[in-house]
Amino acid sequence: MQTIETKYHGPSNVKGSRISATASGCKARVILSYDHALNGEGNHQAAAAALMDKLNWTGRYVGGHTKTGMVFVNADPGFEYSVER
Repeated sequence: MQTIETKYHGPSNVKGSRISATASGCKARVILSYDHALNGEGNHQAAAAALMDKLNWTGRYVGGHTKTGMVFVNADPGFEYSVER
């Protein structure tokens, strides 16, 4: 199973803030301009959705926050790996 990792990139002298989304297995990537009409999490979700569109991936992906952004994994039945304590 591949994951989608999203990261926030702050503004530079030339470009505004951006969110990138990268697929873990194939290293496909999209970069979106930060949409100030959305909150931070919404921008990460939009970037993940754009990458899914680019790769023709379907399904329900769920995300969680990391130190550098978010990670999204496929939550459809049949793609589940679980850890129990």
